[in-house]
Amino acid sequence: MDLNQTFKTDRPIIGVVHLLPLPTSARWGGSLAAVIDRAEQEATALASGGVDGIIVENFFDAPFVKERVDPAVVSAMTLIVQRLKQLVTLPIGLNVLRNDAHSGMAIASCVQAQFIRVNVLTGVMATDQGIIEGQAHSLLRYRRELGSNVKIFADVLVKHARPLSSTNLTNAVQDTIERGLADAVILSGWATGNPPNLEDLELATAAANGTPVFIGSGADWENISTLMPAADGVIVSSSLKRHGRREQPVDPIRVSQFVEAARRSFTKVASLKGVGSRESGVGRVSG
Repeated sequence: MDLNQTFKTDRPIIGVVHLLPLPTSARWGGSLAAVIDRAEQEATALASGGVDGIIVENFFDAPFVKERVDPAVVSAMTLIVQRLKQLVTLPIGLNVLRNDAHSGMAIASCVQAQFIRVNVLTGVMATDQGIIEGQAHSLLRYRRELGSNVKIFADVLVKHARPLSSTNLTNAVQDTIERGLADAVILSGWATGNPPNLEDLELATAAANGTPVFIGSGADWENISTLMPAADGVIVSSSLKRHGRREQPVDPIRVSQFVEAARRSFTKVASLKGVGSRESGVGRVSG
């Protein structure tokens, strides 16, 4: 995957819009307008703060179904992403939790989003939703049937889960890319807000052999300079929220602070490699 073609930078920072509870979820509040308003505010804050892309998640729908979400969730996410595409000009992706990659692919293809995140693309994971099996074959066939070019970002040994087989990280990365045909892989810590360790990132990047590796959780303005040299991009959420609390809205000041720290780390790495500073995108808000 050519990150620069999609994100206008070869080291993208992807901010997360955590949607308020959607229809049929346990905490659904009854107002889709309120969900849309919050999503628009967060997307604007992320774009203004300088991120290179946005991913939209039904994060507050927990407890999640493990596979296919209700059609009302698909409808709501389609409407919201379409609204955000009219508001910001950044690349947008989707993660339909817990593991509804087919709905994510359908939404992304219809609204011309650029990528989806898939928590379990290959293998079998024991999760708090039960046993989740990867469906790479079915998803890739579905993408072909849709005539879509939506990229698949796949977690490797995803957070809040344990593999049922005794696989190691190198094999898991290689299987996700070579057998699951992921366009990029994501490495996280054990849980939301926990970063992967540097050694695992370096191991994953070596195993990926040129396929982009993203930090998937736990990045903040203090640790990004340590983690980013071992990765190709970062997906960041909790540390960009007001007071660093995931239930709070995105804080534009914290976004700018994180982006500045990440850009400094890019420049430092590029300088050490003798190739000059990397090209970086800027946040873009329509209108």
